[in-house]
Formats: sequence, structure tokens, C-alpha cells
Amino acid sequence: MNETVYRMSAFTATEKGGNPAGVVFEADSLTEERMKEIAAEVGYSETAFVMKSHVANFKVRFFTPTEEVDLCGHATIATFNLMRDEGLIEPGQYTQETKAGILKLKIYEDSVYMEQTLPEFHEVIPKEDVSDCFSNGDGEYLGDSDVQIVSTGLKDIMLPVSSLDTLLNLKPDFEMISEISRKYDVVGIHAFALDTYGDATAHTRNFAPLYGIDEESATGTSNCALACYLDKRGNIGDEGRYVFEQGYCMDSPSEIRVELAKDAEGKLTGVYVGGKANRIG
Repeated sequence: MNETVYRMSAFTATEKGGNPAGVVFEADSLTEERMKEIAAEVGYSETAFVMKSHVANFKVRFFTPTEEVDLCGHATIATFNLMRDEGLIEPGQYTQETKAGILKLKIYEDSVYMEQTLPEFHEVIPKEDVSDCFSNGDGEYLGDSDVQIVSTGLKDIMLPVSSLDTLLNLKPDFEMISEISRKYDVVGIHAFALDTYGDATAHTRNFAPLYGIDEESATGTSNCALACYLDKRGNIGDEGRYVFEQGYCMDSPSEIRVELAKDAEGKLTGVYVGGKANRIG
């Protein structure tokens, strides 16, 4: 592999936590097939390819080991934290062109926040449809809230779980999760419990085996969708700010932060997800 690939970990809660992502700069000359090959060789859940843009400050494309996806939160956080650390950009506001649209970025001294698309609330799924996705398939692990598809750029199934202990001990059936993901045209299942280890809004686990990601240690887009899901149900966070724990059962503790902006009438006007990132190796 001749291209320089930076290996990063985004949404880190500790030096060893977070979610790994690959980053490739100056990718304009790479073919789509080559980008797929690089992502497969890197082997992380996503690799970001940074290019020039005629409509934004940068264009970024995202590839899993098997597919291109429209948007990836943790790879974006990794990319722009790295660009700041490499002196390619200064703290400030930027835009990135993605297949999910042109999105704003807020670059701070030690973190990056990315804009997501405003939420789209899709169908509520019968709980019996997802009860077999985990080994205790009688459905007793499910919480009281609706199982619903929500998107802030990528569609995921929001799956409430009754407790943190139950969530940590879920045993996923990846074949079944892939089948449900195909049926409802979603990336995967984002399971959550409202009791947490620390001072967080919720603890989450994310499963996207249809895209080659059995489980992910930090998921920006899915947690952004979850914040909107919770906000709609009256859990408005601390002045629109949400903190999510993820990756603990993978020994990769992660912290994902979400900010929801509203106008004077309470209408949602902006959705941002952010966090820190560290170099790997």
C-alpha cells in the first residue's frame, strides 16, 4: 500500500479508548476501487478519504471494509482532529462535502464537532421483529420506549434496553441483525440503556454486521440520532447537550458528545456530534 494512511482513534474517553479510523489525505487521484482496497487493507470500520471540493472547504468519502457509506461520524472527528494537529487547518468553522450533504464543522483546540442532517423519524418497528436479534430472544431485554428508525445522516434502529447490565450482556445474532437491517434498509441496530457508568446520558452499543461491522466502539451518527430520539421523548439533556458512553464491553471506552440547537420556539435547528481523537501508534 503506497498511500500514506494515518491511523486514528476518535471519541476517546481514555488514551486507549475510542473507535479506530483510517485517514488518507490528497485522495483526489484514487479510484473508487482503490479506495475500497485501501479500506479493506486498513481493516478499520471506516476509512476517510480527503479530497478537494468546489462547494465546501473539503470533500470526504467514507469506506467500510466492504462498502462506501454516505457519512461516518467517528472518521470525520478523526480526520479533522488530525488535520488540526498536522497544521493543515486552524481552529474555526469549516464545511465538508459528503454524500449526505454539505455539513458544517467546528474545530476547537482539543476537539471537533460535526454537523449532522436534521433528524428524520421513520417507522416504529414491532418489538417482536427485533426480539430474536439477541440470544435472549424472548424480548425481555427490551425497554419500554419504542423501537424506531431514526436518521441524522444514516438510518439506524434505536433499540431501548431495560438496564445497563442487560445491555452489556446482550449476545447478538449477527445473521438476524443483518436480515433485519436489509428488511428495513438501515445500517444497523443502536442499542441503549439510560443507566450508565459515569455522568452520561446513556450507555450504547452499535451493531452493523451488514456493513462488515459486527460491533463498533464509538458511533457518531447513531448517537446523534439517539439524542434526537431522546429529545423527542422529553429527555432534553443538559441545555441540549448529551454525553454517550460506548465501547466499554469491547475494552475501548469512548465518549461521544452531542449538541442540539433550537430556536426561540423550541424548534430544532442544528445537530452536532463531537469528541477528541488520538493517533494510534
